[in-house]
Amino acid sequence: MRNILIIGAGRSSSSLIKYLLDKSTEENLHITIGDLSLENAKRKTNDHPNASAIKLNVFNSEERENAIKSSDIVISMLPAHLHIEVAKNCVQFEKHMVTASYISKEMKALDEEIVKKGLVFMNEIGLDPGIDHMSAMEVINKIREKGGKMLLFESFTGGLVAPESDNNLWNYKFTWNPRNVVLAGQGGASKFIQEGTYKYIPYHKLFRRTEFLKINGSGTFEGYANRDSLKYRSIYGLDDIPTMYRGTIRKVGFSRAWNVFVQLGMTDDSYTIEDSENMSYRDFTNSFLAYSPSDSVELKFRSYLKIDQDDVMWEKFVELDIFNPNKKVALQNATPAQILQKILMDSWTLAPEDKDMIVMHHKFGYEDENGKHQIESSMVIKGEDQTYTAMAKTVGLPVAMATLRILNGEITKPGVQLPINQEVYEPILEELQDFGVTFIEKEVPYLGYNLEGIRG
Repeated sequence: MRNILIIGAGRSSSSLIKYLLDKSTEENLHITIGDLSLENAKRKTNDHPNASAIKLNVFNSEERENAIKSSDIVISMLPAHLHIEVAKNCVQFEKHMVTASYISKEMKALDEEIVKKGLVFMNEIGLDPGIDHMSAMEVINKIREKGGKMLLFESFTGGLVAPESDNNLWNYKFTWNPRNVVLAGQGGASKFIQEGTYKYIPYHKLFRRTEFLKINGSGTFEGYANRDSLKYRSIYGLDDIPTMYRGTIRKVGFSRAWNVFVQLGMTDDSYTIEDSENMSYRDFTNSFLAYSPSDSVELKFRSYLKIDQDDVMWEKFVELDIFNPNKKVALQNATPAQILQKILMDSWTLAPEDKDMIVMHHKFGYEDENGKHQIESSMVIKGEDQTYTAMAKTVGLPVAMATLRILNGEITKPGVQLPINQEVYEPILEELQDFGVTFIEKEVPYLGYNLEGIRG
């Protein structure tokens, strides 16, 4: 049997593993699931005869090397910074590799040797990055085939809570790594190009420069800029495009409220707070406000941030319980961001009956002999339950489909790559439709840059 090694059995791996197990008999596959928690790995096998679970500590070189040596292809579902040691072993033992993560400099540095050995290292084949690349390239290439010249490309993705499970004032719950949500946008200014002018948004302004999006009967959303929208111009073949912007989707009103945490400094991860373990949530909030012997924490909060008591913004913060004197942080030597994450997880963790939702929205502006045109393409996916979430489906299925195609010799171009070639994206997008991952595409009047927002 052909052995597929999956390293990491977290939440995003459930749909990936199910897909491969469902195909395992007809495709002659054995799926080995390696995780730091053997129990977690065993649960994911679902007692399938073509699956086995192993305890795998990625920092243990002997365990890691033995598992990789015994495989035909390796899927790494580890956090992005842990892929590189797996990748080095895959090169050493001449195994193909698949990840859903952005291509790192360290991974790219292995490209020459990977090409020389004829190996396929497919990266950025999850949701975002992944389905965003594939669905964008499909439309961009169709426009080019018709002789069109691209004028505008905007792409937005968001992991949200489904409407039937949306029961808090923020209209948001964690559908992926909470830490990444808290730290979103940090690490330098967000940059993009708009009507030929380069634009930069510093972190402290990011959540007040949003764009409104109306998406296929699913309602109105807002988008804020991802860190670097420019790096994909050359990859997509859009070096000369006047407008290119990639953003994150939230429900309207989220960004304005989140900006309060940014302005207070609660999302900072660069220092630790003294005696954080014994702080109450109220103490934590008060530590970012001016000293006053007479004013309450609530009054100082509203006064500093200019929030009226009857503003729904105020209700959002009350709902999070950040003024509670009895709830303890209970984290030693914690950064503000770590404490904020813990507070938010009290309110924003999905309940067992909750469902998540993924929203992706592209805008394509182009010009041909008949004038200027605009296409909008949208995908809205709801999760089934807390195991087969929309996030697990949209991250895991493309990874699984690419893995099987590499194993079957249908994807052959060697090297460190992302799924922008037609031989990769066309069959995967087609198969994803069988699982309900579909895009609704429509022509709309050419608007150029959308002036509804306040992005510029």
